[in-house]
Amino acid sequence: MLTANGLRGLVDALDGSPWGATAGRPARHPAATERARRALYTPEERARRDSTRWTLVQGILAPVQFLVFLVSLGLVLHYLTTGTGLEAATISVVVKTLVLYAIMITGCIWEKVVFGRYLFAPAFYWEDVFSMLVMALHTAYLLAVLTGFGEARGQMFLALAAYAAYVVNAGQFVWKLRLARLDEQRSKSSLDHGVAA
Repeated sequence: MLTANGLRGLVDALDGSPWGATAGRPARHPAATERARRALYTPEERARRDSTRWTLVQGILAPVQFLVFLVSLGLVLHYLTTGTGLEAATISVVVKTLVLYAIMITGCIWEKVVFGRYLFAPAFYWEDVFSMLVMALHTAYLLAVLTGFGEARGQMFLALAAYAAYVVNAGQFVWKLRLARLDEQRSKSSLDHGVAA
């Protein structure tokens, strides 16, 4: 049976908010604090990340996807403002979606190689969760186009919602890339200090 203390323990275990103190809870749960201090990659994970070809694949696909996104965004906005260019905008969103599928599939393989699981590795848990929303919105757009569901402007607004989610998700991954670089700088700095000592 779930008692009040049991429920409080469950909430505390799931609560990673740094602003809990404003709601009368401790500033951070000890487990959340430990996660916050832990490096993004263990030395073994970093070695696997650096040695797998899937890291290079991700490094190539990410900027390609961003470039496709920018072109497609321009075409979608052009259609929405002028009412012309629907076919080009539609093709561009389909291409963007296919590139997204490619980066998601190869990203799952990369995650399996580096972390031992295809999705929701602790280091990228929330990025993966948000990626599911991005995939769902892009897939909903494809289904709408393929089935003829809704009118063209509505489909393009759905594409814009998918793109907004993609921008947030891309920001999450850029932030994690920055954290990984900071971790590596800290690690190198501590090694340099150790050698100097």
